[in-house]
Amino acid sequence: MSDPVIPTAFERQVLSDICDWALRLAEGEGAPQFTAAVLHGDEEVARARNEVAATCDPSRHAEIVAIAAAARRLGRRDLSGHTLMSSCQPCEMCLAAMRWARIDRLIFAARQESLGAGFFQFGALDIGDLSRASGHAFAYLGGIGEARVLPLYRPRDEGGTA
Repeated sequence: MSDPVIPTAFERQVLSDICDWALRLAEGEGAPQFTAAVLHGDEEVARARNEVAATCDPSRHAEIVAIAAAARRLGRRDLSGHTLMSSCQPCEMCLAAMRWARIDRLIFAARQESLGAGFFQFGALDIGDLSRASGHAFAYLGGIGEARVLPLYRPRDEGGTA
């Protein structure tokens, strides 16, 4: 089993920054807005936003875009020792990409249990199930700053702006 995730001050700041970015994007473009970053220690390697609507490509989630940008910048696909940060718990596709890149730490704001299983394509599986299915190959922590971003991901009839 992976060690518990204890975010550094730098990681907390980056998560706050990408959540602020998602909130600003929602003000101008509407919700939902998803943002992500890839870190290595106290260095931000890449930052990205969801590009699904802009590219008409359903695979261009913020996490996928950030992972691809980090790999390109570093000139390698193995991102062992890196941390993926996200304004929302990554979906199953993004978690798979994270594992293919060998990213072993994940920190995010909005959690599945706060959004409901219907928000995810395989809603009967939670992040603990997915971590176990990978042999606990990644450590994760969610819910940091969650209250600030939840309105981005809840339907209007539930108090959100999506």
